[in-house]
Amino acid sequence: MAPHPPPSATAAAQHVQQFLTTALSQRGPAALPYSEDVKWHIRQHLVALAEAFSSLRPRTATFTHNDGRSAHLLQAEGTIPISFRGAVYHLPASVWLLESYPRRPPAVYLTPTRDMLVKPGHPLVDPSGLVREDAAPYLRSWVFPASNLVDLVRSLSHLFGLDPPLYTRPNHATTSPSPSLSPSPSPLPSSSFSSPYGVGVGSPSRFPPPPSSQAYPHLRPTEDPAEVFRRNAVAKILDAVHTDMGAMRRAQEAEMEGLFSTQAELRRREEELTHGLREMVEEKEGLEQQLQLVLMNTDLLEGWARENEGLCRRCHDGVDVDDVFEPVDALSRQMQECTAADLATEDTIYALDKAVQEGAIPFDSYLKNIRALSREQFFHRALAAKVRATLVQAQVTSMAARVPHYAS
Repeated sequence: MAPHPPPSATAAAQHVQQFLTTALSQRGPAALPYSEDVKWHIRQHLVALAEAFSSLRPRTATFTHNDGRSAHLLQAEGTIPISFRGAVYHLPASVWLLESYPRRPPAVYLTPTRDMLVKPGHPLVDPSGLVREDAAPYLRSWVFPASNLVDLVRSLSHLFGLDPPLYTRPNHATTSPSPSLSPSPSPLPSSSFSSPYGVGVGSPSRFPPPPSSQAYPHLRPTEDPAEVFRRNAVAKILDAVHTDMGAMRRAQEAEMEGLFSTQAELRRREEELTHGLREMVEEKEGLEQQLQLVLMNTDLLEGWARENEGLCRRCHDGVDVDDVFEPVDALSRQMQECTAADLATEDTIYALDKAVQEGAIPFDSYLKNIRALSREQFFHRALAAKVRATLVQAQVTSMAARVPHYAS
């Protein structure tokens, strides 16, 4: 039995809104499997559909997928009006909002009654009553959030008016067993569902019967050529429009992908520039510190040059350079002489090595000189070690003598 309509359009709209608000706000096991961010869009789509097509009402029911999974989903069930040869017919249908709706199009099923059949080989509807997504232009070019249920039903109503997918079972077949309405493995909805009007429905007889035995049209071979041309032209125009919309959508998506890639590249370059700027600032600070150190050393050297300006003037007058820098004490002078003698001996040994390699001196003479120089160098180094130890001891003694002075 078909559900009784509400007393007025306003009351019906309010009833639909209340039902959808309650259904979409369910939590726990009874919650509908839709994303929270799209539930408002789903509610608006179904409310607008109920207002535009009063014969389609939202319900909740169990939908079974091809793989056997079952899901508790929303559907708009009722009839889709079509105009064929000047008369209005109503095709029983169910519009299922799958889990991915509204980002993906809904699944539309025609649900013929016992005295109806799906037209074999129909370009839009398969034998199970499923409207093919790849054949219906509006379903094929579905774009969220621009697409909606109202425009979908209007498009299907127009296309079905051009070529009705259902027809009345011939009279001679009424006594024969009814063929199955789902010969293909396409998913079919479960027969149990909850209605916003509190009326349970369990069989296809819930749809209003056709006004007569010929309520659903037979396709006849003789038709008005002008009418056929008009229908074909309208269908081609609609198909071209939907194809162009799909192409525009793909072009816009490609452009958006390019913009996103450019944005990511700009962000990466921004990070590189920020990192490079930070490194340059740190390098600048390090160079400024080095510059301050160089300036300090320059001031020290300039001060020393001013203090020793007289000595420099004497150097220009022919004074020996070795006499300009005088040791501060006898131990320092002795250390300087030992170090100079050691280095001079090292240079002499090096020169003898080069000479013997080149054959400038005999090998016996080379060994004799090396033995004498090595002995002399040993004594210079031993004396330098003793002087160095004495200097270290003197420095330690001097530092120990200054400690009480600083402590006081």
